[in-house]
This record gives sequence, C-alpha cells and structure tokens, in this order.
Amino acid sequence: MSKIGIIIKREYLNRVSKKSFLILTFLTPILFSALIFVPLWLSSIKGDEVKNVVILDRTGVYAPLFENTDNYKFIAGTESLEKYKSSDDKSVFAILSITDNLLENPKAATLYSEKQIPGELSRIVNQTLSRYLENAKMATYNIPNLKEIIKESQIKFEINTIKWSEDGGESESSALVASIVGMLFTVISYMFIMVYGAMVMQGVMEEKTNRIVELMVSSVRPFQLMMGKIIGIGFVGLTQMLLWAILTLTLIMGGQFLFMGGTVDAQMMQQGAMMSANGTMPGMAEASQEPAVKILGMLQTINWAEIGFFFVIYFIGGYMLYASVFAAIGSAVDSQEDTQQFMTPIMVFMMFSLYAGIYSMENPDGPLAFWCSIIPFTSPIVMMIRLPFEIPLWEKLLSIGLLYITFIGIIWFSAKIYRVGILMYGKKPTIKEMIKWLKYK
Repeated sequence: MSKIGIIIKREYLNRVSKKSFLILTFLTPILFSALIFVPLWLSSIKGDEVKNVVILDRTGVYAPLFENTDNYKFIAGTESLEKYKSSDDKSVFAILSITDNLLENPKAATLYSEKQIPGELSRIVNQTLSRYLENAKMATYNIPNLKEIIKESQIKFEINTIKWSEDGGESESSALVASIVGMLFTVISYMFIMVYGAMVMQGVMEEKTNRIVELMVSSVRPFQLMMGKIIGIGFVGLTQMLLWAILTLTLIMGGQFLFMGGTVDAQMMQQGAMMSANGTMPGMAEASQEPAVKILGMLQTINWAEIGFFFVIYFIGGYMLYASVFAAIGSAVDSQEDTQQFMTPIMVFMMFSLYAGIYSMENPDGPLAFWCSIIPFTSPIVMMIRLPFEIPLWEKLLSIGLLYITFIGIIWFSAKIYRVGILMYGKKPTIKEMIKWLKYK
C-alpha cells in the first residue's frame, strides 16, 4: 500500500471508530426526524381544561353567534366588565366586550384577559365576527342572491406546469418542489464543506502542536501527508452522508406510517405514479386527488439519481478545494486564534456562495446563478440549486472542469505552504511571507 493510502486508512479508521462520530451519525437523523414528527404529535394532543370566555354584548346580536369548542366555552355575562376584572373568580379566562354595532364602529369589540390571549381564541373570535359582519354588510346592498354571486365569482386559478421528455412523455412539475430540493442540497453542501474542511485544519493544527508531525515527515513527504489527511477525512464525510441519508429516509418512512396510520393505500400511490408518468388522469380525479399523492407525483419528476451523482462530484471538488486551503492555514499557525486572519476571506466566499444560491431560487437561469455556478469557489454550492431545473449538460461539464482544474492548482499552492509551515513554530507568518514560501524549491 502506498504511503498516501496508509495515511488515508489511518485518518479514516481513526475518526469513524470514535464514539463521537458514531453518536453524531446515529443521533442526528433521529433529531432531524423528531423535528418533523414531534411537533405534529404534540399538536394532536388536546388539553383537558376548558377555558370560560364571558361575552358582554350590549347589542344582544353577537353573543348567540359563538359556539363552544373543545378548548373554550362561551358564556353570556351578567355582571359589568369592571366586576369581572376585579373579581377573585379564576374560572373566567377572558372577557369579550362588545359595546356597539360593529358595522358602524369596528373598534367597539375588545377581548380582555389577565394572561396573554392565545392565538386560537383570537382566531375564533375574529372568524366568528367576520363571517357575520360580511353577511350583514352584503345584506345592506339589497341585491338578491348577492352572497351566491360573490361566492361564484371568486376563482382561485393555479396554472398547471407540465414537463415533457425527449420521448414525448409528460409529467406534472412544480417550481416550488424543485426549489426546495435544490435548497436542501445547497445547505447540505455548504455545511459539509465547512465542517469537514475545518476538521482538516483542526487535525493539522493538533498534529503540529503535539509535535507528532515531526516524526511523520521523517518517513513521508509533506505533500503525501496533506493529501492523505484531506482524502481520509473526505471519505469520513461521504460515509457519514450516506449513513444519514439511509437512516433519515428509514425514520421518515417509519414515522409517516406511524402517524398517518398507513392510510395512503396502494391504489392512491399507483394513481400518483400513473399521473406522473403520463400527466393525465381519467375523469375528474385530478381535481379531487389528495395533496400527498400530488406532491408524490411532482417529486417523481425530480431526477434524483442525476442530482445525487452531481452532488457527490461537486462535494468532492468543493471539499478538496477548500480543505487544501484549510490544511495550508492549519500548517501555518500554532493556535486557533491565529486562524482568524486567514479564515475571514474563506468565510466571505462561503457565505457569498450560500446567499447567491438562495437568491438564485427565483431565477435559476439568471446571470447570478449562471456565473456563480461556473466560478469554482462558488459552484459547489450554487450549482445545487440549479440541478433540479435540468440545466444544459455543457454548463455542468464546464463548471466541473473548471472546479477540478482549480482545486488541483490550489492543492499545488497549498502543498508548498504546507511543507514549510508544518515545521515552523512560535511565529505567525504574514501573507507576504506565505507568498515567499511558494517560491521555495
């Protein structure tokens, strides 16, 4: 086995065998799934306490409109507002005071409570009064069947978006779904490049501080040591991503079955797949289909295999580019505090890439999205937002070619800095000195 291979094996096995790696790898998908399903479960739990809401209606018109719910009981008040507010009776949670005709005076209704008014109670009161006032206002126009006319005139239009393939097949698509998928991969790419790039820098600094590197460079060249460390940690990242993807998918599918009770039957799934394949549904089934089946059909229009393939390609290129820079920085300094001077430009590039990806969601073929997906320092992140929109092949090849050529050049420069800085102690070099290191033979 080559020396680089031995270093790769050492870095990989040393990190994947740590308890922190195993705990983080298996715990993160559980936390991610919990963020999705725990709020859903908690929202389904109803409290046993029913809160009393007193209605003081001087007009006598609005009090009968309110109906009791699982959480609130509406009671007609018999005392004045001041007596209820000064009373020691804690059974009254809130007081709704209506002092005038709300059509003429919309400010005549006020909801009082000793505690903060919950959003659910405010929504019930607003919706109940709004429905009555709308009907009352329409009645003042003395137009027969005005309510039915307005209801029929309200049209919610949503354009159907259809994507066709080279063989003439059609499938329903969604720009929103494509944007969400692209944004998900953009954030993942950003996080992993940052996390594992910083891990390379931290590992180099630890070996330099502990003087272990002095023993290692006696048997291997600094370039071999740097490349072995970068590639080994990169394999750790790919392993963790693969495990996260498998575990997260398993947990989400299990949680979906648990919380939905397996209600999505096979026939509905088959209909969704058929609609995705040919873009049509017999009769009026399309108008009444379940949202989950519709989303399923749209998700099936995403070329997951292509996106996954290019995600790995761009992750490797982006990671190698930034990790080599991080390795050079780690070799040139002795402490974490000294890295800030050199890390600031890198962080600016990374943050700009993330925001460029976010702003490219609305126009994935615009100048910002195009150029940032071509420039090597931003393409690993920005290109992820464009891939679900099926950009031309030549753009992908050009972007990947420039990215890999650039990271090879950056590795060459970083290796020259690394071989000098890794054995230098007690002095924080300036950028001018690091440029001189590039000229050493």
